[in-house]
Amino acid sequence: MLSTRFVPGAPVWVDMCAPDLDSVSAFYRELFGWEIQRGGPDVGGYSQFQISGRTAAGAMAMPADEAPPAWTLYFRAADVDATVKSVEQAGGGTLYEAVDVRDLGRMAGLTDSAGVPFSVWQQGELKGLDVLNEPGGLVWSELYTPDVSAATSFYGSVFGWQTTEMPFPGGSYTMVHPADGTADDMFGGIVPLDSDPLEDRAYWLPYFQVDDCDDTVAKVERSGGAVRMDTVDMAGVGRFAKLADPAGARFAVLQPAPPGEQMES
Repeated sequence: MLSTRFVPGAPVWVDMCAPDLDSVSAFYRELFGWEIQRGGPDVGGYSQFQISGRTAAGAMAMPADEAPPAWTLYFRAADVDATVKSVEQAGGGTLYEAVDVRDLGRMAGLTDSAGVPFSVWQQGELKGLDVLNEPGGLVWSELYTPDVSAATSFYGSVFGWQTTEMPFPGGSYTMVHPADGTADDMFGGIVPLDSDPLEDRAYWLPYFQVDDCDDTVAKVERSGGAVRMDTVDMAGVGRFAKLADPAGARFAVLQPAPPGEQMES
């Protein structure tokens, strides 16, 4: 599971961009109880979604012709500049060069070998998100990619991720955890792109935890979002659904199975 230890290679942040933050912030307030805290000129207007003053995600207004509405995951890098070089050597690319964000940290925007955007964060005063593994917080992530083997090789080369295969009828599910962690630190899965019939481009999908998956799906439909995949039960995992906000940014929600029913790592 996600951890606030934020070891190298682990998810530390998630944010989204959309042309109209007023519209999407109202949507996410209805879903997760997030309140938007607007950033000032010193951070370029970068905003944060918070629950009781604790940060659950970031947000940035961005014209659609500059960047399509989307969620982006950030992984911790001990040295951003060295990670950028590792990404390029492994067949990835650079969306924007490494830059310091005041004394908060250093970041860069990158793409993996299949062209999927992600970002890296080198800790300064800001270590990472405050809200994880609880309602309204990031709880899991999935990479949809045309070549699972190539993706595990890429991220293994860049971050040293380790993998665990979970068998299920008809195949297996590839789960990843940081090099300095164990199977108990698994934070995401890598799955074939063709398992999402609605998409033909690879992407990262963040999952946010909810108390009631069905109620959340109903709120999405009432609030102008879209249900990309209706609720599904998975033994030992919980109940989940794949969704999109009114701007089109994709995300998923998970209602975890009760502790006594959760799958052993």
